Amino acid sequence: MKLIAANALPETPPSVRVLALPNDADPRAAALDGIDRIDLHFPKFTDGRAYSQAFLLRRRLGFAGEIRATGDVLVDQLVQMQRTGFDCAVLRADQDMAVAMAQFDQFTAFYQGDAVTVAPVFARSANPSSARSANASSPHSAA
Repeated sequence: MKLIAANALPETPPSVRVLALPNDADPRAAALDGIDRIDLHFPKFTDGRAYSQAFLLRRRLGFAGEIRATGDVLVDQLVQMQRTGFDCAVLRADQDMAVAMAQFDQFTAFYQGDAVTVAPVFARSANPSSARSANASSPHSAA
């Protein structure tokens, strides 16, 4: 997952088409043709509607572009964000980037399937090609 510090938010090139969905919008009603990035907003860390939006976008609607978390994004939420389909997060200004990066090292595997790895662990062990490669590149990077 790409992590961006709030004070280091890069400018979006004019060629990148961005759709900002409010957290009460139904992603199934959005026109996604030609959209490169979807920004989903967390107005406060206790409001998890953007998780459901990300999951719908990734799994049900097949959106392959970037899904970015914005707003009240805390390091504690990052692993769940990645599992529900986010691939980028803009951290709240008071969050430590080093602590955020370490979150992904704490949990290396999950029993349940998710938006990224659909098959549960018992199905992955029966078919190793469906599992994420243990030797894959780092699942996160900082900007």
